[in-house]
Amino acid sequence: MFKRFLRDEDGGTAIEYGLIASLFGVSMIAAFLALEVQYNNMFGSIETAVVGANTP
Repeated sequence: MFKRFLRDEDGGTAIEYGLIASLFGVSMIAAFLALEVQYNNMFGSIETAVVGANTP
């Protein structure tokens, strides 16, 4: 019974897809965190320009 359990490969593909999906998710989070400072600076400069354009 134990040998049959070790040879059984059902569900292996699902586990592999799950690992790939989690790796993709972690990489997306890392990319968003790396770009966060740049986006904050970009939108801050846009805000400053809009506020400056509205003041006489």
